[in-house]
Amino acid sequence: MDLQIRTSTDAGFDTEEWLHGVTRGFLRAPRMSAAEVSEWLTRSDPGRLRGAFTDGRCVATYRSFDQRLTVPGGTDVPAHAVTGVTVSPGHRRRGLLTRMMTADLAEAKEGGEMLSTLVAAEHGIYGRFGYGPAGASAAYTVERAEAGLAANWTLPAEEGVLDFYVDGSLVRTEGPELFERFRLLHPGAVDRPARWWSVATGEVPRDPAWREPWFVVHRDADGTLQGMASFTTDRQWDRGVPDGTATVHWLVATTPTAERALWRSVLSMDWVRRLKADQLPPDALLPELLPNPRAARVTETNDFLWLRPLDVPAMLRSRGYAVEGELVLEVTDPLGLAAGRFLLTAGPDGADCATTTRAADLTLDASALGTLYLGDRPASRLLTLGRLAEETPGAAHRADLLLGTHRRAWTPDVF
Repeated sequence: MDLQIRTSTDAGFDTEEWLHGVTRGFLRAPRMSAAEVSEWLTRSDPGRLRGAFTDGRCVATYRSFDQRLTVPGGTDVPAHAVTGVTVSPGHRRRGLLTRMMTADLAEAKEGGEMLSTLVAAEHGIYGRFGYGPAGASAAYTVERAEAGLAANWTLPAEEGVLDFYVDGSLVRTEGPELFERFRLLHPGAVDRPARWWSVATGEVPRDPAWREPWFVVHRDADGTLQGMASFTTDRQWDRGVPDGTATVHWLVATTPTAERALWRSVLSMDWVRRLKADQLPPDALLPELLPNPRAARVTETNDFLWLRPLDVPAMLRSRGYAVEGELVLEVTDPLGLAAGRFLLTAGPDGADCATTTRAADLTLDASALGTLYLGDRPASRLLTLGRLAEETPGAAHRADLLLGTHRRAWTPDVF
């Protein structure tokens, strides 16, 4: 059986069959519909595609593309994002993913990329390629009757205006600028391409199960857009009494007032008896916005964003640091892409990082450095778990202070 790995730059690469391979790999359907294929080919930036083909069928898929990632300090950096990774059941254990990923990461390193990101569908796959879990997510359910919220709530005039039932065209027009302001406040957040907004508002074809959401926006007293949320409702009744659930698909806010107002507005809607929200920060404020925080129950927590160092000095110089400090890191790497000993000297005014011959303070592999980079997990925790070694007494605590952030890393979007 002739099995070949091809890239989208190869002559004769069958992009449409590659799309069918992705659709099969994620068990969406045996084939992508003609409308979806046409829409994807005309509106998407395909990035860099790789696929394993045999007898005209794509049996393994892989895609990487350019991304912007917010890092501690309120800046964003270029990232080499990976997505669309599938291998058909009949072609596993043949090294197809290894061949595609190692080739892609080597090219990214050679091209000057500092780090790579992905969202892992399964936990046990990507550590061997140097990725570490760098951000988490949580899902919540709030029972309105238990929340202690006052009935007939309205937003005080001095806190701005809430506009319900806005049209998707407004979301597409004003949402991107709002999201960019929001994104720079949250390490781990990634940029949303134009197609994201088209899909989220139903401008492009979706599967038959897709339902048009409601949108609500918050503007401050000066009329500036500060928040936006998307949700659907199910209109359920129980023995003649409304028993509806509002499912919040996304909520972005650039001020505390806007965040409070948007959550409160959805919970105050008639017929809504509970709220569900997936893909929230692991340290979400939602429970503590309620008079009775126990009404908000965590229904799921998961690792989400995974990060892989490629250029250690560049990535460590690019993020912000709240305190001054110095660390020597000995980094090992199963692929050899980020290995070395590096001296990080950092503080609120900036950072420098370069190779060094000084003795290491901490020894860790590339995946552990990926976990530490956005500040989501402290080095002392990784030390306890055996994921790094402390060569200098107290070095893990110094790393906690230097790399730590006031909020946990969070990626609002699947990519």
